[in-house]
Amino acid sequence: MANTPTKFLLILPSFLILTLFYLFFFHQNKFNLNINLFSNLFPPSSNNNPPINIINNHTHHSHNNISIFSMLVKKEVQEKKNNNNNNTNTTNNNDDHRSLEKIEDGLARARAAIQEASRSQSYTSEEEQTFIPRGPVYRNPYAFHQSHIEMVKRFKIWTYKEGEPPLVHLGPMSYIYGIEGHFIQEMEDGMSLINKFMASNPNEAHVFFLPFSIVNIRTAFYKPHDFDRGPLNRVTLDYVNVVAEKYSYWNRSHGADHFMLSCHDWAPDISFGNPKLLQNLIRALCNANTSEGFQPVRDVPIPEINVPARQLNQPSLGLHTSKRRIFAFFAGANHGHVRKFLFEQWEKDDEIQLHEHLPKHLNYFQMLGKSKFCLCPSGYEVASSRIVEAIRTDCVPVVIKDNYSFPFSDVLDWSRFSIHVPVSKIPEIKTMLKGISPKEYEKLVQGVKSVKWHFTINRPAKPFDLIHMVLHSVWLRRLNIRLPN
Repeated sequence: MANTPTKFLLILPSFLILTLFYLFFFHQNKFNLNINLFSNLFPPSSNNNPPINIINNHTHHSHNNISIFSMLVKKEVQEKKNNNNNNTNTTNNNDDHRSLEKIEDGLARARAAIQEASRSQSYTSEEEQTFIPRGPVYRNPYAFHQSHIEMVKRFKIWTYKEGEPPLVHLGPMSYIYGIEGHFIQEMEDGMSLINKFMASNPNEAHVFFLPFSIVNIRTAFYKPHDFDRGPLNRVTLDYVNVVAEKYSYWNRSHGADHFMLSCHDWAPDISFGNPKLLQNLIRALCNANTSEGFQPVRDVPIPEINVPARQLNQPSLGLHTSKRRIFAFFAGANHGHVRKFLFEQWEKDDEIQLHEHLPKHLNYFQMLGKSKFCLCPSGYEVASSRIVEAIRTDCVPVVIKDNYSFPFSDVLDWSRFSIHVPVSKIPEIKTMLKGISPKEYEKLVQGVKSVKWHFTINRPAKPFDLIHMVLHSVWLRRLNIRLPN
């Protein structure tokens, strides 16, 4: 008995060390707990990101540091620090805790409703549904339908107000980057019907939108033939620095519930400015190349759309399948190794029409509408507006890309309305397409028609249209993490 206290004293330090280690490890990784709502689409991912309390604004480039946003809030942040006392901080922490607890409870209910819809093959809604997603083009139409219902019912987005136009809060409204401007405007338009998603204050937000424009930054800070990503990286990092210093939300989640959107080819490169800092940021990108760091579990692939200058969507000029006389068609610049390979193999073929410069007397969209298959090869990058152009004319897209993450593939089965041809199989394209029976082709065309609405821009946005589909992709990724509370 005399040795019992001594043994206890020897064991106690080891016990305390193990306990502290467990608590520390659990706390650091709790926010990244993977829900696996769609386990086949959202496999668990590791996260070794340490807490970020101070956002460093630096890169490895030699340019002078560009800090155009930091001064906007520097004085305000300092005054807030000086005026806050311990009691205020305690109150704010309690409020944040209760808000986050309510948010996570709502997300848990949404997950349960989606899983029940998948099990019962039905949906539950308090509002009349104007669009019912059904058919083979959907991986799980009932889960998708209920998920969209839950998104409309619960999803709240806070758009940061910091920064001045045109680098922030504005974006291009036409041409191949037009989705960037329309999305930013839709997020900030108080009169829009989509405003139901806008959080009245950041404490009720599920995700936080960083409304900077990669296109406008590129225009403002670059001369022709200047390809250094340094200024771009510093401007975007500086904006993150501002919101991280002014608010607690970035540091709370290490950026895991924050997202940005851009169709510019350079957009993925912002992550290389500070990979450790931005490794959790949800990036909604047209240039969704998995070989260049795009991560489908975290990032959101979005379709590139060539938005006309005077209208939102291209005209639908598709003929009935029985009247389509062109077997396969492509018109576009011959740049990038994929297109060069395509032209080398098929430029002289009678049935596969390839045009680097379409004759002036021919209308591009009419040509798409007369074609059975529309070839959609990568150019310099994997993103291309030709997939949406094909869908809009009821032409079956033939996607010739490697390492491409297809838009909305969480819910859409692309094999039901498109053909995917790896670049190495370009010499076999004609054989592959000729091997598709008339019955199989008609099913593909019906699939194209079924998904057309999901690739249509509306202002204001409407349920299940392109902007809603982008938001739903972000919603799914938010469902797949749990933040600490």
